[in-house]
Amino acid sequence: MTDPTPDQWRRVDAYLTETLIGHDPALEDAVADQNAAGLPAIEVAPVNGKFLNLLARISGARRVLEIGTLGGYSTIWMARGIPADGRVVTIEAEPRIADIARASLDRAGVGDKVDIMLGRGADVLPTLDGGPPFDLVFIDADKESNTIYLDWAARLGRPGTVVVVDNTVRGGEVANPATENSQIIGVQRGLEMLGRDPRFDATALQTLDLKGWDGVAIAVVV
Repeated sequence: MTDPTPDQWRRVDAYLTETLIGHDPALEDAVADQNAAGLPAIEVAPVNGKFLNLLARISGARRVLEIGTLGGYSTIWMARGIPADGRVVTIEAEPRIADIARASLDRAGVGDKVDIMLGRGADVLPTLDGGPPFDLVFIDADKESNTIYLDWAARLGRPGTVVVVDNTVRGGEVANPATENSQIIGVQRGLEMLGRDPRFDATALQTLDLKGWDGVAIAVVV
C-alpha cells in the first residue's frame, strides 16, 4: 500500500459522499449561507455529519449537547437523528452567527428541536447543571477549552453518554511534543484527559476527508 496524496483522499471522500449521502438542499444551503456570511469553512465534512447522525440514532439519543454551533450544519445532522420530541442544545458565542444558524435550522425543518444558547461555552455550561442528562455531546469549539468542555460533558451526561471531540489530529501536529500552538496544546490536553480520567473510556481515529488530515475522539461516560 502507498500513502495517499491529498488528491487521492479528496477523490475518495467525494466518492463516499456521493455514494452514501448524496445531495441535500437544506444542508448545502446551510453551508452556502455560512460561506456568504464570511464565516470560516470549518463545519464537519458530509461523511462526518452523517457519522454524528448515525451515532445519535445508534445510541438512542434524545438529548444532545453541541458546543460550537457555527452555521448549524452539524446541528441539522444531529437534530435529524433524534426523535420528534428530542432536543438539541447548542452553544454559540456570537449572536450574528446564531442568527445564521437559526435560519438554516428552521429551513431544514428541525428548528423546533433545537435550542441555541448564546455565550461562551465555559459560561453557559454551568447553567445546564441540574437538568436532564445529555445522551450525546459533540465538542467542536475553541480547542484551548477542550478540558473544560470534557469535564462538563461528564457532569452533564450519565453512564453511557457518548462524547465526540472533533479536530483531534490537526494535520499530525497533535503528536508534536514541542508545539507552541495553543490550539494544538488544547487538543493534546483534552486527549490526555480522556486517557487518564476515570469518567471516560475513549479512543481516537485519524480522518482523511474534504477537510484534510484530522481526526475525531470518541468516548463513553462510565
